[in-house]
Amino acid sequence: MIRQNYKLAFVFPGQGSQSVGMLSEFGAAYPEVKHVFERASDALGKNLWSIVTEGPDDELNQTHNTQPAMLAAGFAIWEVWCKHSKTRPGWMAGHSLGEYTALVCSDALSFEDGIKLVAERGRLMQEAVPAGMGAMAAILGLEDQQVVRVCADAAEKEVVSAVNFNAPGQVVIAGNVAAVERAMIAAKKAGAKRAVKLPVSVPSHCALMATAAEKLNEYLQNTVINMPKMTLIHNVDVAAHTAPEVIRKALKAQLYKPVRWSDTIRFMHNQDVTHFVECGPGKVLVGLNKRIVKNAEHGAIYNPETLNKVLEQLDD
Repeated sequence: MIRQNYKLAFVFPGQGSQSVGMLSEFGAAYPEVKHVFERASDALGKNLWSIVTEGPDDELNQTHNTQPAMLAAGFAIWEVWCKHSKTRPGWMAGHSLGEYTALVCSDALSFEDGIKLVAERGRLMQEAVPAGMGAMAAILGLEDQQVVRVCADAAEKEVVSAVNFNAPGQVVIAGNVAAVERAMIAAKKAGAKRAVKLPVSVPSHCALMATAAEKLNEYLQNTVINMPKMTLIHNVDVAAHTAPEVIRKALKAQLYKPVRWSDTIRFMHNQDVTHFVECGPGKVLVGLNKRIVKNAEHGAIYNPETLNKVLEQLDD
């Protein structure tokens, strides 16, 4: 019998966790994985499994390919989990793009609609800011509010803001290239241990994405959204929503407002979630989540070995 565990949260990573060859072991072991990617390929009219397994890197890292590839990867792992486990999480969340994976896995979005939606999201984001005009950087070792102040001081009539509150001492900033570079210098002067520019072409979650958000909203109005079957916490307001129109508003706002990941994990932990499992390539979120809530169990599923380990822990 299927049982829902309200002390368990499944979380899904966003862009940055992708790599050529991801899920190759999973695909060899579980036919569900290739079936999911076949569905994605049919929806997009391109061979997404080939891009994921063979590359090249440049093609996988184009945001209109990365976003559907990451959603398909997370959903494929979820499909394998659902076939082999009777346990379902009571909670879900996703980091940035990962929120769309959570919506699909919670049955709020159909898989095909989700794939088309994130492909369009990626296209609109790339279109909003020409290549070379935007940048993102990770600031390590400062308090959140220090980074907010550094950005405000460095803006000088351009855009730069704190956009990903990932974990204590790790905040990502985004905006115009020159403004981001000024903020990086100012952050180091303020005592940051490191300020590292990220290898991305799109400055996500900042005001430069406002026009893309408006266009995404038009697309969202024609996308069927249902009430999630798990409690799903949204990045932008650290709240659960059930009404389709409110979910659409949260997804629109998420594109140009910060990802409050630390607050999201703390909120679920405060609701008695004791076990967090990352579903997707790699274990980026495990590293962040361990720093956010130290007195919880943290795991990841990204290959058959890690799947078996989590199954042993969570299934009776």
